[in-house]
Amino acid sequence: MFVIGAYEAKTHLPELLRSVEKGETIIITRRGTPIARIVPFETANSAVTAATIDRMKRARQTRTPMTPAEIMELRDEGRKG
Repeated sequence: MFVIGAYEAKTHLPELLRSVEKGETIIITRRGTPIARIVPFETANSAVTAATIDRMKRARQTRTPMTPAEIMELRDEGRKG
C-alpha cells in the first residue's frame, strides 16, 4: 500500500495509475487524512464477486428447495389486503 497527498497525486497521476495496474493499492490523503483509495479494478471487483457467490452457495446448502407455488405464495403474501 502506498500513501500520497492529494496535490502530489494530481501531479503524478500517470505514474500512480501504472502502479495500480501492477496491483498496488494507493491511499490519497488531504492534510494527512485519508480521503480516497485507488485499487486495481479487477482485484476489487473479483474479491467482492467471489465473496458474494460464496455466501450464496452456502445459503443454498442450508435451505430446502421451494416449489414455484410456494415462491408465488410468499411473493403475494404482502399484497393481500
